[in-house]
Amino acid sequence: MIRRAILSVSDKSGLEEFGTFLAKRGVEILSTGGTARALRDAGVIVGDVSDYTGFPETMDGRVKTLHPKVHGGILALRDAASHRDAMDRHGIAAIDLVVVNLYPFEETVAKGAPFEECVENVDIGGPAMIRSAAKNHAHVTVVVDPSDYRAVMDDMGANGGAVGEDLRRRLAAKAYARTGAYDAAISSWFAGELEDPFPERLVLSGKRRDVLRYGENPHQEAAFYFGGTPRPGIATANQIQGKALSFNNLNDTDAAYELVAEFDPGHHGPAVAIIKHANPCGVALGDSLVDAYRKALACDPVSAFGGIIALNSALDRETAEGISGIFTEAIIAPDADNAAREVLAGKENLRLLLAGSLPDPTSRGMTVRSLAGGYLVQTRDDQLTSGELEVVTKRKPSSSETSDLIFAFTVAKHVKSNTIVYAKNGATVGIGAGQMSRVDSARLAVRKAEEAAREAGHAEPATRGSVAASDAFFPFADGLLAAAEAGVTAVIQPGGSMRDDEVIAAADGAGIAMVFAGLRHFRH
Repeated sequence: MIRRAILSVSDKSGLEEFGTFLAKRGVEILSTGGTARALRDAGVIVGDVSDYTGFPETMDGRVKTLHPKVHGGILALRDAASHRDAMDRHGIAAIDLVVVNLYPFEETVAKGAPFEECVENVDIGGPAMIRSAAKNHAHVTVVVDPSDYRAVMDDMGANGGAVGEDLRRRLAAKAYARTGAYDAAISSWFAGELEDPFPERLVLSGKRRDVLRYGENPHQEAAFYFGGTPRPGIATANQIQGKALSFNNLNDTDAAYELVAEFDPGHHGPAVAIIKHANPCGVALGDSLVDAYRKALACDPVSAFGGIIALNSALDRETAEGISGIFTEAIIAPDADNAAREVLAGKENLRLLLAGSLPDPTSRGMTVRSLAGGYLVQTRDDQLTSGELEVVTKRKPSSSETSDLIFAFTVAKHVKSNTIVYAKNGATVGIGAGQMSRVDSARLAVRKAEEAAREAGHAEPATRGSVAASDAFFPFADGLLAAAEAGVTAVIQPGGSMRDDEVIAAADGAGIAMVFAGLRHFRH
């Protein structure tokens, strides 16, 4: 039975209704500061915690609930005679309900507040009460989220003013998760302030957004969590229409949007990326968005069927009509105009996601991957080259070749290793991904280009007169020679092989211009 409650919340949504409900059921309410004022303004009778403890709030409110009468009332085992005796001896009243949400530390950090303000928003008394109540959930109900007020009210109504064991346990689990996430946010912020990217203890937290139908395969369970500071993209996108996103849809959509974000619309113009199974099957820049889409699609129209499409600028009607020509799983863009939305509305299964903005491809950030019994953590691949491109062959690339080389190398950064990307006029014309041998990637990309040429009725593949990018160095000359056979005129690669001289000589022999970027872009 809930007879006495302590309420101390920074998020006051739903507080008036919940406090009024408790008061009508005869629950004695203790509170502090702003929470007490809000409840009194709503006509709820509230007792001050300081009157109950006999000790005033001190140190600008830092010390108010850290008192034996508060924690004794929460932690006392009601069925233990020694605990009841201690309560009688020291005038400790049982507290049956603890309603606390914490100082807005995460929000304070997110708005860029100075160090001292962030520290001041680290809650101490709140987590202590939450953890005490959660530990003693056999006798105490703890609520850390206003969205749970209704469940508590319904349970009390159904159980004569008591909260059932099942709900108490679920709320206790949620309470520990909240304090864990809160501490994770604080430790992560401190590590950032200390410029320590890899602290001795890594604390990860996430808030569940969706439970998915299944994982990569139907026999696997899966869920999608928000984690850390929001990064524009799949986690922040608003789904306008379409079926629920699957695990694979989410993974592919993220890959597509991260790739297309490499191309700033203000600098590069419209860009489109088409992704299938986390690999690009077509990427292009264009004079317009629909032009970029058509060029991206031409790279590999067979693989594009059932793919994910990412745009670097707002979706318009003409591009929406072009995309509607083949089956597409999802589209993600910063925005879409009303005409484009009308075009897509007839395809009720097509997912349309609007992210509001593009992620910053140069932001440092971290990526995390699980291994058996641990995690691999690294900074995001936020660079393209180590500086100026180093021309290592007798022939220098032309300005147009250089533009295509940078474009191809940017795309290669987002393709599974080993990677070879052929590009021409700001569009991919062949992509070889995920092969164990680099020469196989080069040949696979050519084969895909040949298939696309036959599909389009062209006499020869678009690799003729293209450039090629390799995500890592050529260990032997065979990969470069395969590109030469495909008709490339220039190549970009990181350099650094023991056989660089041999590869350079092969390029010179074929009349190919080659540059070293000084950085590799493995993506496993």
